[in-house]
Amino acid sequence: MAKKPKKQQQTGGTPATVALTAAGVTYTVHSYDHDPAHPSYGEEAAEAMGVSPDRVFKTLVADVDGALTVAVVPVAGQLDLKALAAAVGGKRAAMADPALAERTTGYVRGGISPLGQRRKLPTVLDESASSHPTICVSAGRRGLEVELAPEDLAKLTEAVLAPVGRA
Repeated sequence: MAKKPKKQQQTGGTPATVALTAAGVTYTVHSYDHDPAHPSYGEEAAEAMGVSPDRVFKTLVADVDGALTVAVVPVAGQLDLKALAAAVGGKRAAMADPALAERTTGYVRGGISPLGQRRKLPTVLDESASSHPTICVSAGRRGLEVELAPEDLAKLTEAVLAPVGRA
């Protein structure tokens, strides 16, 4: 019987970490105690890990002209919906219904990862990610983040890099 990869055992094997392990990507798991009272999942992650908020990215699901699209932007800023629509050749974007985002990705709000989603969605990664050697994104559960090279994230999600975040 084959042994499970070490990274998978450490994290309980979320779909995101399973995808990273299967792809042979180098990554680090960061775990912290999630406080449900914290007003921002992303800022909580940055504080708990001691990482600059411009290196911690949140995963947001938007509706672009009727199609769900994933945007990965720094937690320190906001998603520019017009820029997101333009990045995927659309005209209009709005935040997706949270219940629909959860059903489609297979993750809960505050724990949606751009990796290992139930249904692969078009993904746009804010271009600021490329200015860092590594960034952190949700590992698929509140209180669990993965740190990886932005180019690995872009490759695995087939993301378009575009300026979709704003301060």
